[in-house]
Amino acid sequence: VQLQASGGGLVQAGGSLRLSCAASGRTLSDYVMGWFRQAPGKEREFVAAINRNSGRAYSTPSVADRFTISRDNARNTVYLQMNSVKPEDTAVYYCSARVGFRVGLERATEYSTWGQGTQVTVSS
Repeated sequence: VQLQASGGGLVQAGGSLRLSCAASGRTLSDYVMGWFRQAPGKEREFVAAINRNSGRAYSTPSVADRFTISRDNARNTVYLQMNSVKPEDTAVYYCSARVGFRVGLERATEYSTWGQGTQVTVSS
């Protein structure tokens, strides 16, 4: 499967942004999908993941009350709705895919396929 992330940009603190990740080559429903982010000088960190049929999602606590992951398997697309963004959310955001069923606190090493990343910059 190939992944193409989009929707990043410059947004003011407190604003909203929706990232999209379009998949091609394989059916998206075959994969657990995740979003990770990487700020300059920092390691890639987990943001949110969703299981194959949207029955369960998990977000890291720092964004759980502000970000929502969702997927539309019919459109082969995964989304990350980002609300009440903060300057510390500034990073390159990556969508990713892995085999499996359950989701929880995910590790980047578990994911086999990555999109190219989309830059999100939050101004204060």
